[in-house]
Amino acid sequence: MIPLPKDFVARIEAGPLGQTPLIQSLDTESPISIRLNPRKKPTQFETEEVVSWCPDGRYLKERPSFTLDPLFHAGTYYPQEAGSMYIDAIVRSIELPKNPVLLDLCAAPGGKSTLLASYLDNRGMLISNEIIRSRAYILAETLTKWGYSNTFVSNNAPADFEKLHSYFDFILVDAPCSGEGMFRKDPNARLEWSLESAAHCAVRQADILKSVWPSLKEHGYLLYSTCTFNPAENEACIASFLEEHDAEIVSIPFFDGLTPDVNEYGYHFIPGIAKSEGFYAVLLQKRSFSGQNKRKSGKLTFLEEQLFPITLSPTFSHIYFKEAEEIYATTEFCGARYDEISNVLKWMKRGTQLATEQRKGWQLEIELALNFSLNPNIPSIELSRQEALQYLHGDTFPLEGKQGYTLLTHEGHQIGIIKHLGNRFNNSHPKEWRIRMNIPRN
Repeated sequence: MIPLPKDFVARIEAGPLGQTPLIQSLDTESPISIRLNPRKKPTQFETEEVVSWCPDGRYLKERPSFTLDPLFHAGTYYPQEAGSMYIDAIVRSIELPKNPVLLDLCAAPGGKSTLLASYLDNRGMLISNEIIRSRAYILAETLTKWGYSNTFVSNNAPADFEKLHSYFDFILVDAPCSGEGMFRKDPNARLEWSLESAAHCAVRQADILKSVWPSLKEHGYLLYSTCTFNPAENEACIASFLEEHDAEIVSIPFFDGLTPDVNEYGYHFIPGIAKSEGFYAVLLQKRSFSGQNKRKSGKLTFLEEQLFPITLSPTFSHIYFKEAEEIYATTEFCGARYDEISNVLKWMKRGTQLATEQRKGWQLEIELALNFSLNPNIPSIELSRQEALQYLHGDTFPLEGKQGYTLLTHEGHQIGIIKHLGNRFNNSHPKEWRIRMNIPRN
């Protein structure tokens, strides 16, 4: 085991957390937890222990191979630290509009965004942002598999959101941090840590908060979280912010195992006390008005009806719009909001991409297959576990079926879409999503 950094140990032992079992617990086994998708809930985890602050959270007795589980690729669950699921209890404890506009500012790889998407359940709008483009692709993949119609992904710096004055009802800033809360789960994080890097993180976190604050509505909420124990990145960061901004601390739900910070702003999840890796959360409410920007609509081409040669049977009303050669579906609420801000941010995902227009007709997209509410009226084929893994690996294999686009399912959950040629099929599963490890053969 890689030893804990000496400076880290010295700081913990000299501070309030020195009276906790934190240091000893960082060399014990990590708990394994997942969160279920309430709209695609699998059955194999029903008997597992429930995470007390998140009804969809489950502790597992052992770590399975998520990569080799087709239901993971179908978006029926997401591996997530239990402490991060505390966001579910917080967001459900506050009063938001019927259709709130949410921003997850530092969102990749997407676990917290899927939690917020489940909370919204296709109400309102969720914009999930990631500044690093390669990570933004992963974020878009994660949200696509989760399957909601009201999720959008942007690839912007925090300062870019200053253009959207008073736009969001709720902002999650899960700030990039020194990662001390991952010392148990990821021992390599111990090698990357230093006092200097932790101090640099604190400066960056202050800049992020300052940049995004104008885009929060008056009386809106900002949830700040980290996976570190460093006071300079947690309560001290918030204390400095409160000195310069018209905000107040909002109390958040308490559960057994949570430890208040020294200022009693929010709570720590401390390994050895809470059944989780390290996590910190505090909730702010804005008391001042940042000013309204005039936003013009009418930039999008909305479609009166679907133009591509299949029909959908959505479980609720969608609107459809076209940009370049792509057709998208989203909720009516999101369509109006995206029309206002489509030229403000750099977009990686816009609701659900249905199809791309090509010279020889339409190509149906994977996002259509993974959205649980659109229900395209095309045939489907149920795959065995072996066949599902082969498809996700990018393989082709004999598969009986009729010519034309066909949905692929496993245990009743849609995992993809193919163009069937009668005796074979074109496997167009996105190359960057494919399983790269060898598939065990039966």
